[in-house]
Amino acid sequence: MLNPIRHACRTALALLALAQAPMAQDAPAPFASFAGASPQVLNDPHDLAFGPDGRLYVADKFGSRIAVLDPDTLELLETFGDGMLPNVHDISFGPDGKAYIAVTGSNAVGIFDLSGDAPVNEGLIGPFPRTEGALAHSNGRLYVMASGTGQLMAVEGETLLATAGGMPGAHDVAEAPDGTIWVADNFNRRLVQFSSELEQLRILSGPKYGFIGPRYLAVDDFGKLVVADQDAHRVLLIDPATDSLLGVIGTGSAGIGPGLLDDPEGVAIRGPAYYFSDSDNNRVVKYVVALN
Repeated sequence: MLNPIRHACRTALALLALAQAPMAQDAPAPFASFAGASPQVLNDPHDLAFGPDGRLYVADKFGSRIAVLDPDTLELLETFGDGMLPNVHDISFGPDGKAYIAVTGSNAVGIFDLSGDAPVNEGLIGPFPRTEGALAHSNGRLYVMASGTGQLMAVEGETLLATAGGMPGAHDVAEAPDGTIWVADNFNRRLVQFSSELEQLRILSGPKYGFIGPRYLAVDDFGKLVVADQDAHRVLLIDPATDSLLGVIGTGSAGIGPGLLDDPEGVAIRGPAYYFSDSDNNRVVKYVVALN
C-alpha cells in the first residue's frame, strides 16, 4: 500500500527540483499523446518489454509475477511466475527468445523459456545484490545492474567478463542501436553510457534534464532515450547525439489521466507508440505520436 507521507515527500522533492531546473521552467512540449490505459489490475508495475510474440510483458513488482498485456487494447491476457518472482523489477528478451528477469528479492536473474505451450522456468543466475536491471544484449551477453553494490556486471554463461562500479541504487540497463549500453543511475541523477566491454563513454546530467530519480529507460531505433524519471512523475525524450531534451510527458506532480503520471517506472517502445508503467496508479499507459 502506498505510504502517504513518503508519497507527499517525494512530490515535494520533485516540485522543488523542477523549480530549480532552468530547462524545466521552459516546459518542453509532450512528445506523444495519451492513447489509453490498462485496467488498474497490476501491483506496482515496473519495467516492461515486448516479447518475440509481439505481446507486452510487465514486471509486476508486488504481484511477484510477469503480467502479459495485449499492446493494442492493454487488456491483461495472462501471467506467469506468480509468487516465484519476489520484488521483480525488470524483464528483457535475448536473441535466444528467452526472458531474462531481474528478480530483486532473490538477488538474481531468472530465466524462462516461453517457446512452448507454457513458460518453463530454467532457474536463476546470481547472486547479484539487489538485482534492479537485466539486459539480454544482442551480443549474447547478459548485463546485470546489482544496485546493492552499485556494480554493472557483464556475464557470459557462468563467466563474469567485466564490471563497472560507482552506481549505488542504479536501475535499468538498455541497449542502443549501436550496441552501447545506457544505465539509469538513479541516486546520482544521471544517465551513463558504456561500451559493450563496460568502458564508460559519457554521462548525461545537469539542470537541462532536471533528473530527480531516473529509474528505467528505453532506446528507440534512432538512438533517442525515453527515460522514466520516477520521483519527478515525468517521462523525458532525450537526444544524446545533441545532448538535448526534446519533450516531456508529465507535469512534475503525481496524478492520473492524460498527461499525468504517478511514479512511472517502466518504458517500452513499438513504432510510434510508447508504453509506460504508471506504477503508483497500478496500470500501464500508452502514448502515440501522430504520423503524417
